[in-house]
Amino acid sequence: MSAILEHPMSHGHDDHHDHHAPSGWRRWVYATNHKDIGTLYLLFSLTMLMVGGVLALLIRAELFQPGLQMMQPEFFNQLTTMHGLIMVFGAIMPGFVGFANWMIPLQVGAADMAFARMNNFSFWLLIPAGLMMVGSFFMPGGAPAAGWTLYAPLTLQMGPSMDAAIFAVHILGASSIMGAINIIVTILNMRSPDMPLMKMPIFCWTWLITAFLLIAVMPVLAGAVTMTLTDRHFGTSFFNPAGGGDPVMYQHIFWFFGHPEVYIMILPAFGIISQVVPAFSRKKLFGYTSMVYATSSIAILSFIVWAHHMFATGMPVAAQLFFMYATMLIAVPTAVKIFNWVATMWRGSMTFETPMLFAVGFIFVFTMGGFTGLILAMAPIDIQLQDTYYVVAHFHYVLVAGSLFAMFSGYYYWAPKWTGVMYNETRGKIHFWWSLIAFNITFFPMHFLGLAGMPRRYVDYPMQFADFNMLSSVGGFLFGFAQVYFIFFIVIPTMRGIGQKAAQKPWDGAEGLEWEIPSPAPFHTFETPPKLDVTATKIVG
Repeated sequence: MSAILEHPMSHGHDDHHDHHAPSGWRRWVYATNHKDIGTLYLLFSLTMLMVGGVLALLIRAELFQPGLQMMQPEFFNQLTTMHGLIMVFGAIMPGFVGFANWMIPLQVGAADMAFARMNNFSFWLLIPAGLMMVGSFFMPGGAPAAGWTLYAPLTLQMGPSMDAAIFAVHILGASSIMGAINIIVTILNMRSPDMPLMKMPIFCWTWLITAFLLIAVMPVLAGAVTMTLTDRHFGTSFFNPAGGGDPVMYQHIFWFFGHPEVYIMILPAFGIISQVVPAFSRKKLFGYTSMVYATSSIAILSFIVWAHHMFATGMPVAAQLFFMYATMLIAVPTAVKIFNWVATMWRGSMTFETPMLFAVGFIFVFTMGGFTGLILAMAPIDIQLQDTYYVVAHFHYVLVAGSLFAMFSGYYYWAPKWTGVMYNETRGKIHFWWSLIAFNITFFPMHFLGLAGMPRRYVDYPMQFADFNMLSSVGGFLFGFAQVYFIFFIVIPTMRGIGQKAAQKPWDGAEGLEWEIPSPAPFHTFETPPKLDVTATKIVG
């Protein structure tokens, strides 16, 4: 992102390609270079993270004490809904697509993404969608307030902002599908001829599998919200009980999308961690093949566990048992991955630079989130804990300490290659410890709130929940300020090229083609497919 802005072609190949690099605003608006588009995705993701974070802090400010402090219940429900939608579709998913755009061509030795103009289009679709979601607060009746899952029959009673949210979801889905097609074709058709699939970096594998998941489930979400739209305006009764519809059918369709979506948001994170842990353990990844099979197993099993979100809807006992066992089964390949990371670190020559700190922090906190998920997989326990703060704690442990921490790890790991400058190691470590401690202060007490019976999405609560809520709110503000620190003291300086010049390979144990090119990465790389040695990680000749 940084020095590349100033010296788009300063390294790495012949001058006769210099005229390919546009300059000024045209470079970004008409961008077809995978690095520029990756940068745009990451900046969009960071912006949406801040917007969603502001909504989260408004929620925590309201819940600081019992009673109505700052807002009416309707506005509180709008905040909880839009916080979820913006974080999932605006921050986490585009962030990982940004990493894919930047790193996949570099890792497989491709000149660029397969469909460069479609890549540009898939990014620019995000802007109107993001504006529509944020702008829905200013529409008559305010933003949607049906929860981020957009459950009927609430969605049938919302104002015009609901239609804007449905349109935004459609646009984001189209963007995701185009991005996924691009990633699949790039990996399968454009990688170096000397790189067999089973020698590909794990990050490419996790994204290949994620891309197939996206293509499979985004149309399902599009179908669900289109049925909602026709219920609202065209007289159908898919989900409207007054016309013979079934609101529970919406839940089935939504979660058939929603559960693979959970893995869409975590599999690329697994890929990043699988790159970082071996680099700082100075060892090969333990059990590469089992990692690939475990990732594939997670993707396949994710399609048969959706109704574990619906134990409280009155499904038959046989169905409860099936979804309970299926959910417990999907924990196995995830556990295989955690075992492999720990085994990679075992007796490794480990050092703890910031990328490794975030990776180890991810493994620790994600494992906790996995265990709380396993507890929620038990139907009798879930019926008690459904829609309480225990569920909120669980999925934030998986999504914040999972997806977000992995993205931080990936940023610190690859940013020297992107920008040509090293971030400040002390500041990186401050960001890590500040984030980890604040995160746990925020979300760990929520387990106890949920076990004590505090329901989520409520604007007020009785006095016995006051202390833990106050603690959570303080932690939430600390966590938010940690990310402001990250932007102003780490991202902006490196983007401006302030800092020590990065070596071509700043990490001793790092392997992969991306470390075979100069830092910052030249505007064009691998114009002819690189000749690789048998390990498919080094260029020969």
